[in-house]
Amino acid sequence: MSGGSKAPPLLAGGNPQVAKGEGDAPVQAYIAAMPGWKSEVGRRLDALIERTVPGVHKAVKWNSPLYGVEGEGWFLGIHCFTDYVKLAFFRGTSLHPVPPVESKSNDTRYFHIREGDDFEAQLAAWVTQASQLPGERM
Repeated sequence: MSGGSKAPPLLAGGNPQVAKGEGDAPVQAYIAAMPGWKSEVGRRLDALIERTVPGVHKAVKWNSPLYGVEGEGWFLGIHCFTDYVKLAFFRGTSLHPVPPVESKSNDTRYFHIREGDDFEAQLAAWVTQASQLPGERM
């Protein structure tokens, strides 16, 4: 980071510790702080979500960017781990096809992105579907 500003600390698994906040700025701070190849994945994800859901609502809560529809709740969260970026689709069991990784929560399903993965095509379909479902209130 430039201007002498200090990069946010990384928590377990390399997840950036970014102050919670509403809007694009805290999400961009999180993406900029994602370590190594994960930052590029974050930029690609954010751009894909913005293209797919015009006017998407963004926030960072619990050190994770959240994406939603204003007044409708959150449909997607992002979290960094050591070897992958985890996407949490809060109504994932309603998506077709269902994202592959199960959750302790009945409705949530996960998708893991690893270095070098090509994910845009499937993700655009899931984001479109997820944004049309009732969101999670957090």
